Amino acid sequence: MAQIELPFACGGPPLRGVMRATPEDFFVDEDLGFEPDGAGEHAFVRIEKRGANTEWVARQLARLAGVAPNAVSYAGMKDRHAVTRQTFSIHLPGRPDPDWSSLHSPEFHVLDCRRHSRKLKRGAHKANAFRIVLRDLDGDRVAAERRLAQIAAGGAPNYFGEQRFGRGGDNLERARAMFAGRKMQRHEQGLLLSTARSHLFNCLLAQRVLAGNWNQALDGEVWMLAGSHSIFGPEPLTPELTARMASGDIDPTGPLWGVGELRSTGVVAGLERDAAAPDDDLVRGLVACGMRQERRALVMRPSDLVANWLSESAVELRFRLNKGLYATVLIREICGVPPIEESPD
Repeated sequence: MAQIELPFACGGPPLRGVMRATPEDFFVDEDLGFEPDGAGEHAFVRIEKRGANTEWVARQLARLAGVAPNAVSYAGMKDRHAVTRQTFSIHLPGRPDPDWSSLHSPEFHVLDCRRHSRKLKRGAHKANAFRIVLRDLDGDRVAAERRLAQIAAGGAPNYFGEQRFGRGGDNLERARAMFAGRKMQRHEQGLLLSTARSHLFNCLLAQRVLAGNWNQALDGEVWMLAGSHSIFGPEPLTPELTARMASGDIDPTGPLWGVGELRSTGVVAGLERDAAAPDDDLVRGLVACGMRQERRALVMRPSDLVANWLSESAVELRFRLNKGLYATVLIREICGVPPIEESPD
């Protein structure tokens, strides 16, 4: 089964336009959620990059510092076709900082450097702040403003974005080939495992969007506390649970498939098994690779969502998303844009 077409939650975007007319139109600012402590073996270097991928910047930092590439780490990959700010950590035990200001490149520059006692691990950041400008807009502005208010109040489907599936979506077929026995390089394996889980999750969420219950409480639901990865349930539905969901305090979840039984029960477990059945080879492959079963919220809840109309044909959107959520998935509910070839960055 190929990568699926993802249904819209509200009947399709009210606008058409262009995203990323320039890299400056897609600005991302990473929020670690903590401050470096000022001492230790790890240099925390904050970078602003333009039109460059995260791994390439990491290699430039390693070269200047005279360390192996694996001595440089970062919390998350950031979009290449954008202007982004993020932190890298460089392990420099017993060594002074190099002259970071000597790095001169049209693609990136150093904003700040501070020491910290621990390495920056993948997924260690808290959130990302976005400033996205959509241009050459055509459509119903009033409907777009209603849609923005709807998303601000109730969220949007929390799909994995297209960039998770690689150029042309070919990572999914490569994952199938890996599960069928094809040898892959070690650095590719984790990406392909994530691709398989992302596809299975999107299939389940797409079915619930089509049924209109992606943001409703069903029997056997497993819940996630909004703004965290803490889960609980299933437990009997009560007016309190329904009220907590309506207020945005908790969200229903779907499976990130792996070893073990589904945590969900009842109606929800049936929906999850049915959605995964056409891709049983992916489920079996993930289990065989020992992936730990996890859960992901079905609802994406942006915070501080604000629209500033720059003209009749351009709007600037500002919002924050917790880590692991895709700004492009939110944008697609508002504005249909031509596809852009993205790296997995």
